[in-house]
Amino acid sequence: MDKATPPQVGPRRRRPAQTAGSTRRKSSRILVNTLARSCVQCSGPVPREGRVCPSCHALQPKPQAVEVNSIIDRGDTRIVVEAPLGEGAMGVVWRAWVFHSPGNPGCGPPQPVALKVLRAQPIREARELFVREAKALQRLSHPNVVAFHDLFEHQRVPMMAIEYVDGETLEVTIARHRARAQLSGAGGLPCMPFLRSWHYFQQLLGALAAAHALGIVHRDVKPSNVLVRNDGIVKLGDFGIARIEGAQRLAITSDFAPGTGAYMSPEQVLSLPIDGRSDLYSAATVLYEMLAGRTPFSADRSEFLVRKDQVERAPPHIRSVFPQAPPILDALFGRALAKKPEERFDSAIEMGDAFRTALGIPESPEWRAQEDIARAARTLAEALAPADVRVETAEKRLATLREFVVHGYKTKRFVGT
Repeated sequence: MDKATPPQVGPRRRRPAQTAGSTRRKSSRILVNTLARSCVQCSGPVPREGRVCPSCHALQPKPQAVEVNSIIDRGDTRIVVEAPLGEGAMGVVWRAWVFHSPGNPGCGPPQPVALKVLRAQPIREARELFVREAKALQRLSHPNVVAFHDLFEHQRVPMMAIEYVDGETLEVTIARHRARAQLSGAGGLPCMPFLRSWHYFQQLLGALAAAHALGIVHRDVKPSNVLVRNDGIVKLGDFGIARIEGAQRLAITSDFAPGTGAYMSPEQVLSLPIDGRSDLYSAATVLYEMLAGRTPFSADRSEFLVRKDQVERAPPHIRSVFPQAPPILDALFGRALAKKPEERFDSAIEMGDAFRTALGIPESPEWRAQEDIARAARTLAEALAPADVRVETAEKRLATLREFVVHGYKTKRFVGT
């Protein structure tokens, strides 16, 4: 993505700072923006609040809570909306910039963020899912999970500021390697080399290990929800349908099986109780696709048939589509994609170690640090109170481990491929 110069914001009065990382309760208000909108018919300038184009007299849509060039006042910061990044069923994600008030403790250069905006007038449970995602991200502080910044409501529309990842989705990365493989002809790899796949896979497993340690099941692990930063760091995002231990069940996620068929575990398809092993099934499917260039159950069939296959059919041996693979991979995927959860690997670290040792990949310090992070996260989750002496020790260790993991994966990044 281009590194455009952030829009400039004029000086304003200094406001009292709020506690860093806290969720602000007061409603934010949008400042008057002097920039005009473009007419939907003739592209001429239209006053921001105007409903009729002064040139062609075409009726204009009502301004949304957030548009390009919107400026949202958050008290100690201003959020300047730059451009849309993507759109989903429940909302729109925008690239925006956060400007801090001069003199505030957290004052620094403008910071890019991704601003998730829930659609206006959503159903009540969609709002609850949105808030639940924010809570999951806020609880997780992992180098391979998209970071949470802020949750607030503007013009009665819930919004969430999260880390802006400068890179692409793993889905795009897989598609590029698959296209290259097809151009190379017979005899070449069907998709990614194993070491590159392992580089991405171990970071995904690290994110899941920490999430599971904190009682969070993602439930939608798939390549489009995995972001690959330009420096090789992987970020797991979109916790919109995550299940958080102790949270109330919602009808929107219990009346039907949420997820994407090609990556769903059998128990998820059947709306049975799930735990972290469901995410591990999905993660194994992602690895299968990275190596083979396709999922075990082809996504070109209808969603119903793919889900039916997840429950009834055994996944094809990976060597049937990836003949260069060693025989041990068939056995590993056979266990990772078993129909019954109790027949799969018990944890993300166990599954990663099984693939790594079977294929003779040396243990790296950053991979071992992933297990340490999950262990420290579990300590925090099990602490009886914030004053527990274990909390301070675990938090200090986590801060060191996070830096260690990022440095390790950066130094082993794959450039230009």
